[in-house]
Amino acid sequence: MSEIWKLIGDAIRAHQAFAVLSHNRPDGDAIGSQLALGLCLQKLGKKVKVWNDDGVPRKFKFLPHSELAQKPPAQPQPFDVVIGLDNAALERFGDSMKAVSAKKLFINIDHHVSNPSFGDINWIDSTAPATGQIIFNLIKHNHFPMNADIGACLYAAILTDTGSFQFPNTTPESLRVAAELLETRFDIGQLARNIYGNYPLARAKLLRGILDNLKFAHDHRVAYYWITREMYQKSGALSEDTEGLIDHVRAIDTVVVAVSFEEMDEPNRFRASFRSKHPDVDVNKIAKTFGGGGHREAAGTRIRGTKEEVEQRVLAAIEEELGRAGL
Repeated sequence: MSEIWKLIGDAIRAHQAFAVLSHNRPDGDAIGSQLALGLCLQKLGKKVKVWNDDGVPRKFKFLPHSELAQKPPAQPQPFDVVIGLDNAALERFGDSMKAVSAKKLFINIDHHVSNPSFGDINWIDSTAPATGQIIFNLIKHNHFPMNADIGACLYAAILTDTGSFQFPNTTPESLRVAAELLETRFDIGQLARNIYGNYPLARAKLLRGILDNLKFAHDHRVAYYWITREMYQKSGALSEDTEGLIDHVRAIDTVVVAVSFEEMDEPNRFRASFRSKHPDVDVNKIAKTFGGGGHREAAGTRIRGTKEEVEQRVLAAIEEELGRAGL
């Protein structure tokens, strides 16, 4: 950690106008980290805008002051400092970054090992299971404001990116941080029910379509599926409803790597998400082959080509990684 927390803390103290950005299609870590830092900056008396291209997914609208996170405006605005969170690829800031007309400083805070350190100040900690844990340390070490609302947002960030503290990225520090956050006295039971016990029916219909069309490769060590625009239309699901669906596939006993392919609005462009449950199979390497990235156990990318070409190329790359791991 060195003194990076102090460097960023000093920058926060020295400036007044902040934009807190994260990637499109935000997950729990992105939204939780954005809201927590935004609320903390407000408590410090700063002027704050919290933007990502898709706003707050409906499953996270229960988080305290979720209305703080908005889609970016059409008219660009100037800021003293832009803070990018939980994003390893500049282009995934999308219109949110375009809505910044000027900035004096760009701070990049992330936990993805693939982050190339594109900020003026970079705090990249790939040992942290969630960006929310880094934000917790930033707040704690600088003695910045912490309360139940900020605590709930950070807990949601860490909870979701550790798979409820089940994924191998969970560390002793993660559990100590979670314990400290619980001391802020938010309702942990209600938070868990909102995240894991409040899915829309449309999501279940989409999952049914996925399982009906699930395919296997490499002696059932790889499971993969496609999500098409037609599947969204038939189920009534939104793109945000796909979060966590891949874990149902990864949970199959023979499966080492699970892959989700998704059609994008642009013709011949597809989104691929990877999950690994074997310590020697690094899906970040697979994603980087196609210009993407992420973590060893979870990564993603976007690929151009026909549906058949994309599927073939990805399965070949997975086979190569399985062979490297001796599987």
